[in-house]
Amino acid sequence: MMPLSRWLRSVGVFLLPVPCWVPLERWLCPLRRPSLVYRGSVLGAWHSGRCWCQAWTEEPRMNGDQKLDVYDQAKEKFLQHFPQIVKVLTEDDMKCPDTGDAVARLREVLEYNAIGGKYQRGLTVLVTLQALVEPRELDADSLQRALTVGWCVELLQAFFLVSDDIMDASLTRRGKSCWYRKPGIGLDAVNDAVLLEACIYRLLKFYCREQPYYLNLIELFLQTCYQTEIGQTLDLITAPQGHVDLSRFTEKRYKSIVKYKTAFYSFYLPVAAAMYMAGIDGEKEHSSAKKILLEIGEFFQVQDDYLDLFGDPSVTGKIGTDIQDNKCSWLVVQCLLRASPVQQQILQENYGQKEAEKVAQVKALYEDMDLPAVFAQYEQDSYNRLVALIEQCASSLPPAIFLRLAQKIYKRKK
Repeated sequence: MMPLSRWLRSVGVFLLPVPCWVPLERWLCPLRRPSLVYRGSVLGAWHSGRCWCQAWTEEPRMNGDQKLDVYDQAKEKFLQHFPQIVKVLTEDDMKCPDTGDAVARLREVLEYNAIGGKYQRGLTVLVTLQALVEPRELDADSLQRALTVGWCVELLQAFFLVSDDIMDASLTRRGKSCWYRKPGIGLDAVNDAVLLEACIYRLLKFYCREQPYYLNLIELFLQTCYQTEIGQTLDLITAPQGHVDLSRFTEKRYKSIVKYKTAFYSFYLPVAAAMYMAGIDGEKEHSSAKKILLEIGEFFQVQDDYLDLFGDPSVTGKIGTDIQDNKCSWLVVQCLLRASPVQQQILQENYGQKEAEKVAQVKALYEDMDLPAVFAQYEQDSYNRLVALIEQCASSLPPAIFLRLAQKIYKRKK
């Protein structure tokens, strides 16, 4: 049987591989990206069809195990830019006798906490901008700014993770000890987290102050930070330490926590930042992007909750503690939706407890209820639903932006 990707490429000129489009794009010249500027439905449909072709003729990448995708291709440039980020944030101040040792501490904080992740959030800024503008418009300075904004997203992530690890009393992060658990750090990590956040606005000012989208980026990061902190507040007050109230773990509350704590900063922030940098600031475009990206964010967090318990710590890089921490996770919500009175009693007696045997009881309960199979079905259904949503809502933007994100996280193991 002919593979789907080959069949799609064979059915007509609109589905030819990318190189075949180059002469036609040059010929169309000013109407090259009509769907972004709303120039006529025919050409807009042409561009959307072309983007769908590019996305669909690329088979889903299962956690980057296949050939290099655009994220893998961008990663080398992204990592090479990090020393420049550290230099801008520390070099001049290191020479100041009053603050030199504090800035040396900042350098250590940056190098320990900003490095070692998947960099998907930061890379999304660069990959999205490359999808929205012509290659010739992305000159060296524009590329530097895109890389920097990507690192600003990663620094925001580092700020949240350092803080979250303290609140959750986590043990490991990205395959090493949490920052606050390092000898001599402790609760001083609270101040280190605040320093990481402050670095974002220093970088935006240094690289983007003269750009027309500077204010939009500042407001986007401030709003996203607030939304995420509201999400963290919902998470904390839903599951206070030392008090287990399973009646609070509803699907509605879970979705609210996920939307604010994870989806805005993990998915909407990097794409919206790239859109502003590409000159796309219309409410319609951002509303469409947000609708898709918040759904992707929920999908991502459900995966995270599953991997917290059923993932391999040597792969995920962290030891899950959602059960011990009394978290309103997807697993406990699904358990409560399906549990018999006897199973609810087992959960009530063991959830939110630190003892290893009680954690094991909860895990055994989840397995008895076949929650791994429930998750597998959820993952497949969610991916299919996302593809349909992208087809419905992404007409004003290249669908490949969203499809790549969905494909990047589909069936991930970490």
